[in-house]
Amino acid sequence: MNKNTSIKKLTNWEHWPSAMFYLPNLPYAFYLALRAKHLTFFSAANPCIKSSGNGTESKYETILLVPEKCRPKSVLVQPNADFGKVLKELQQQKINFPLIAKPDVGFRGLLVSKISSEKKLKNYLEKYPINIIIQEFLDYENECGVFYHRNPNSKTGKISSLTLKHFLSVTGDGSATLKELILADNRAALYIDLFTEIHQEKLTHIPSKNEVVKLTSVGNHSKGTQFINGNHLISEKLTNTFDKLSNSIPGWYYGRVDLKYNSFEELENDIDFKVLEINGIIAEPTHMYDSKNYTYFKALKAVRTHWKSLFEIAVTNHRNFNISYVNTYDFINQIIDLISYTKKIKKLTKL
Repeated sequence: MNKNTSIKKLTNWEHWPSAMFYLPNLPYAFYLALRAKHLTFFSAANPCIKSSGNGTESKYETILLVPEKCRPKSVLVQPNADFGKVLKELQQQKINFPLIAKPDVGFRGLLVSKISSEKKLKNYLEKYPINIIIQEFLDYENECGVFYHRNPNSKTGKISSLTLKHFLSVTGDGSATLKELILADNRAALYIDLFTEIHQEKLTHIPSKNEVVKLTSVGNHSKGTQFINGNHLISEKLTNTFDKLSNSIPGWYYGRVDLKYNSFEELENDIDFKVLEINGIIAEPTHMYDSKNYTYFKALKAVRTHWKSLFEIAVTNHRNFNISYVNTYDFINQIIDLISYTKKIKKLTKL
């Protein structure tokens, strides 16, 4: 990353490290813990997910909680699995190339990759000998993140955040190379290292005039996707759709659903959408990263507002339904293991 890119990221809070959104809110977190009389009170929010979704849970197990009609075809691949058997299972599940591969445990887009061939899949699995989920690539037009929460005493909940995702693209002029087009785009240039890796074979290609080149197909902020505040689209119809989804997953009350859809009308009316994954207690109301329509201090407040809802849900589960809080020592050890696992994966990316 060059110096100019680093400066641009530092001057735009949207790109600041995640600690900048949570350290200022720690006093409020401890206040909630005091009220609950337990440091890890939040671990009772989603009983159907390991530790309520603290990042150590299996994404494969979590996606299987979603009704079949609403989830992508998925296969879990163990480390060093026989590649021939992997291909056979993909064929049985009717998962074709291109497809999506990602770690079974991970977050913030870590190692999420669109893979176009058997050779590239084989290389990916050999490079990353960990549990990997392979999913069908969903060729839907749009992607969004919907943050939903529901008190366990109620059949109806609330959508508190709707994030529309804009995938970065550049438009050819018939003379500039792809790399030149990326560098000329203010936002795309911030992710030049990432796009150089993704499009390494096409960087010197000259797109024709008015040709649109999509730079990423993975809807993560770390992959260059722009998050746009879509809270004005939250409606009673949309909330009803997510009430149905939440009630169809016993024990899921709080988190963000990342999903793909074609038209918003279809999503609103529960006609056609696919859940990519459900994020639990570490989920963020990602609309707050829309730096054009939001402020840093509003983002901090959005975190606190969601933590208040998390507190109410977790405490209700504990007091009214005897859901245990995860032992603080055990919870901390889970996080330590997750940090170690993440470091291990990041080392593999540099090999």
